[in-house]
Amino acid sequence: MTATAHPKGRLIVICAPSGTGKSTLLERLKKEHPELHWSVSCTTRPMRPGERDGVDYHYITPQDFEARIARSDFIEWAKVHSNYYGTSLSFVNEGTQEGKALLFDLDVQGADAMKKIFGARAHVIFIRPPSIEDLEKRLRGRATDPAHVIEERLKNARIELTRAHDYDTLITNDEVERAYKELASIVAGQLKGR
Repeated sequence: MTATAHPKGRLIVICAPSGTGKSTLLERLKKEHPELHWSVSCTTRPMRPGERDGVDYHYITPQDFEARIARSDFIEWAKVHSNYYGTSLSFVNEGTQEGKALLFDLDVQGADAMKKIFGARAHVIFIRPPSIEDLEKRLRGRATDPAHVIEERLKNARIELTRAHDYDTLITNDEVERAYKELASIVAGQLKGR
């Protein structure tokens, strides 16, 4: 299967280091913009409390994920924090052919893959924290990961933050309401074809 994006479809990619507040912003965006179709990625990471298979992610085994890689079933995939994540190629092709606005939550590797395949058709919005210290405080405060995972996330965030200016739009999440208004304005422009 080849990667194609129909002219009527929109590809909006949100990219941010873990702990930046991306999930909070995305949840509000999805509630206030029901015309956005959420791309439910596949992952091999364990399900967290409150998450649902097929809603938050499609949770699959590493063996199943590797078999899908071999069949070229992903538009992009990456191994992040010791787990696989991938975006379904058929989801993107079908959605854009139907003229849908598709919303993605990807890391920098995934955002790079989308830009490589779709170019300007994929609008990437990078969300960064006010500082690495603030990010560390957020990661430790949410208490969802053991210390070694937090350290790995911080290490990866430092690398990802060097890429902040490489994408279409940059938002600093220093205050949630302000950051959301900026994000909603950018997405509204994309939905209108600007």
